Amino acid sequence: MRNEQPTKRRAIGYVRVSTDEQHLGPEAQRAELERWCSANDAELVAVFVAVGISGGAALDKRTELLAAVDALKVHGAGVLLVAKRDRLARDVMVSAMVQRLVERAGAVVASATGAGNGSSPEAELMRGMVDLFAQYERALIKARTRAALAVKRSRGEKTGGAVPFGYRLGDDGRTLEADELEQRVVARIHRLRAEGVSFRRIAAALNGDGVPARGKRWHPTTLQRVVARAA
Repeated sequence: MRNEQPTKRRAIGYVRVSTDEQHLGPEAQRAELERWCSANDAELVAVFVAVGISGGAALDKRTELLAAVDALKVHGAGVLLVAKRDRLARDVMVSAMVQRLVERAGAVVASATGAGNGSSPEAELMRGMVDLFAQYERALIKARTRAALAVKRSRGEKTGGAVPFGYRLGDDGRTLEADELEQRVVARIHRLRAEGVSFRRIAAALNGDGVPARGKRWHPTTLQRVVARAA
C-alpha cells in the first residue's frame, strides 16, 4: 500500500491597490499571500491584481475581484486570500456580498494578517469591526484630500500637474479620473511584474501588441515609473 502525501489546500489570491493607498503595492501584497501560504501549508494557484480600484467601488465594477471568486470553483480552491481585510473592500456592504459569494463557492475569505479569520462568533465580530474601520478610514482619507485641495485652491496653487498614465483630468481641469482603457494596461503591467517578467520584456510585449503609449513606444523606464506610482 503506497503512502500518499496529503494534498495542500488551494488558495486564490486577490491584490488591490487604489489611487489613494500606495503604502502596500502589488508585489508587497503578493509576498504577504505567499508568506501565509507557506505558513499554512497552502498552494497559491492564482493571483488576481486590481490596480487603481477604490475599495468603495460597487461590486459590479470589481472585475478582478469577481474573477477571483469565480476562480475558486475553477481551481477547486477553498480560500480567497488577501494581504489585509481592507484589500477586499472598504465598504461594509461590498465586503458582506463578497463574503456570501465566497461561501456559496464552498470557500472562505482569509487575511494574511489573520484578522477576522475563522468561523467562531468572535471571528465574525472581528470581521465586521475590521470592515467598518476600513469604511471609516476611506471616508477619512477622502475628507482629508478634499480639505487639502480646498486649501491649495484658496491659495491659488495648482492642484493638477502631469497626468500619470492610467488617468485623465476631470471636467474641472484639476482632479484626476481613472481612464478605463489605460487602467487595463496598468493592470497588465502589474500582473506581468508579479509573475517576474522584466520591464524590457513587458515593453517588448506591449509594443508587439500595438498597445498605445503616451509616447511613440513603451520603454523599460516608462514602465518603472508606472509601477513605482503604486509602490
